[in-house]
Amino acid sequence: MQHDGHRTDGPAAFAAAVSANVGRVLVGKTEAIELLLVALLADGHVLLEDVPGIGKTTLAKALARSLGCTFRRIQCSPDLTPSDILGVAVYDQRTAVFTFHPGPIFAQVVLVDEINRATPRTQSALLEAMEERQVTAEGETRPLPSPFLVIATQNPIELEGTFPLPEAQLDRFLLRLRLGYPTEPEERALLARFRAENPLTTLAPVTDAERLVAAQRACRHVFVETDVEDYLVRL
Repeated sequence: MQHDGHRTDGPAAFAAAVSANVGRVLVGKTEAIELLLVALLADGHVLLEDVPGIGKTTLAKALARSLGCTFRRIQCSPDLTPSDILGVAVYDQRTAVFTFHPGPIFAQVVLVDEINRATPRTQSALLEAMEERQVTAEGETRPLPSPFLVIATQNPIELEGTFPLPEAQLDRFLLRLRLGYPTEPEERALLARFRAENPLTTLAPVTDAERLVAAQRACRHVFVETDVEDYLVRL
């Protein structure tokens, strides 16, 4: 399969094409991009734990654009309710029936900004949806889209007014990553790259959701030596 000059017909080629495309926007974050793709291909979620202003939102947007997937952002705050995330049924007086309006969780790539600023009740609703890949609202269960990736962020420094995630909920994330500050040469490269225009605005997809799901399925058939399995069990 050929798409925008990149071959994305196998998991390795898929990851290389997406990584290179996201790298057109972010500078010096190759390792973080690759680890994010590891979680994506393993059908897991990612927690980005770092200070504001280092590209967490840009990374999520660039990934969604590169994948050709739908993207929504949830800005967490103490007054955010589960229905703000999951959706709500609204009564239509003309038809005399309740119509479900899906929340932002019904996207293929969801950025949950400052997850530790949401209350434990809202966190639990979000993390349950992440684990079950479905939402139950108004007595009806609705599946979430496939593929489905949640990228959550939290600031490890500012703890006032936050609700830290307990260990049981942290386990819902496959990886916990830090982006780190860019070096001086990387900052100069960013200035040059963003001087004319935001490269996100012209970033084109290099694959699509269907091929992402196919790559995820292919990864499940990768052979793993018994010694490696034993090592994983010991961990």
